[in-house]
Amino acid sequence: MDFSNKRVLVAGLGISGRSVAKALQGRSLSVTTVDEHASDADLHSFDEIDFHQVDLVMASPAFNPRTPFIEQALKRGIPVVSEVEIAWQLRVPSARTGCPAAWIGVTGTNGKTSTTQMTSAMMTASSYDAPAVGNIGKAVSQAALDPAHDFLCVELSSFQLHFTDSLELECAAITNLAADHLDWHGGFEAYAADKAKIYRGVRKALVYNADDERVAALAQVAQPAVGCRRVGFTLGQPRAGQIGVSEGWIVDSSGVAGGQVGQPERILALNELPGLAEPNGQVYPHLLADALCALALALGAGADRSAACQAMCNFKPGDHRIETVAQLGQGQSAIRFVDDSKATNAHAARASLSSYQPGSVVWIAGGLAKGARFDDLVASQASRLAAAVIIGRDAEPIEEALKSQAAEVPFTRIAPEPADSVMERALEAAGAYVRRGQVVLLAPACASMDQFKSYAERGQLFAQAAQRWVSAHESD
Repeated sequence: MDFSNKRVLVAGLGISGRSVAKALQGRSLSVTTVDEHASDADLHSFDEIDFHQVDLVMASPAFNPRTPFIEQALKRGIPVVSEVEIAWQLRVPSARTGCPAAWIGVTGTNGKTSTTQMTSAMMTASSYDAPAVGNIGKAVSQAALDPAHDFLCVELSSFQLHFTDSLELECAAITNLAADHLDWHGGFEAYAADKAKIYRGVRKALVYNADDERVAALAQVAQPAVGCRRVGFTLGQPRAGQIGVSEGWIVDSSGVAGGQVGQPERILALNELPGLAEPNGQVYPHLLADALCALALALGAGADRSAACQAMCNFKPGDHRIETVAQLGQGQSAIRFVDDSKATNAHAARASLSSYQPGSVVWIAGGLAKGARFDDLVASQASRLAAAVIIGRDAEPIEEALKSQAAEVPFTRIAPEPADSVMERALEAAGAYVRRGQVVLLAPACASMDQFKSYAERGQLFAQAAQRWVSAHESD
């Protein structure tokens, strides 16, 4: 796309909007920004937009496709695109190769961040300049203009993919699919269709979750480039064309690690992955799935196998992802406090809870439910629960699920006010339930913005309250 004759409207001055506005300066005919809450925006109301002076709209993910200004632009025949689309069009040649950095893209309901970070670590260990960007790290429209990069490992949301149409990735993956953001997309089918756009024209490796029927179906009907390899990842014994797990080893039957398709080859022992495991050495299943996905992506893109495996061995998840933040005692009798504040929907909370033994979890849950129901989540994980503590302004759906699906599990509902002491009160309630050898797990299954600035702040306050609780009980 030639931007030199384009008058671009940038809607929303969050990270992506500001990045695009900066990237297009000097590269487009004009850039006009609109944001009702940013004092430095050119326009402060969408009613002020003169569409006769607009050739292209870049819409922030905050705006769903039914937002009036988007509908008006499309009705006038004005294209609406994402930051990702503009970044793809603006790519500059790599200083090392002379070609634009190849993109490795990751999407899915959960596990995007860990998978993208692991992929970046594997590519970096293989002597490529390959940062994790997009929803994490540097904005993708800034990264695309940096000639130092050989690869970009890009976390892609369904919001970004909706308004992205020309992307042709080097390697691409969908980690999993579950109902999420349905209000934005207008239904699950539309949500899944936007996720599936990541597979269009992918060149080297189309990676999919073989344990997720919906993802596997999307992978089978996708239209990658000629010669692209399809690689499924599974937590079970891999079939031909898959990478999976057998007898305590990561095993490749896809050929992506250099062997023959259909000939199982041991790659790495699970006991060499301490960063993805409980203190007792049990690997978290959802993090192992992320690791398998990342390994397929990295090897598909040309990473060195030995370096990629070493990077996997050294990897630790980012903050607020199943992270032990406080502990009372040692060994099997310890009480641990685990922060998984990033588990912002039921699918992620299920993965988190399922990592623990029956009857071992005091679960802290709740927040902004976004219209979700939790009956299936609670029914499937009731055996893991010793007790529950409910926080947040949308407490009713979780309380109703506990009453109907796990009537034997005691719970405490924390009053939402005063908001500044919610987590402290939640920890006191959890502390009254927890026993030696159990875990207090923050895996809220809900968004955080009802009472916290972000899931990160929620996790930080949980960690601080947990540490204070441990200090107060060390002499018990």
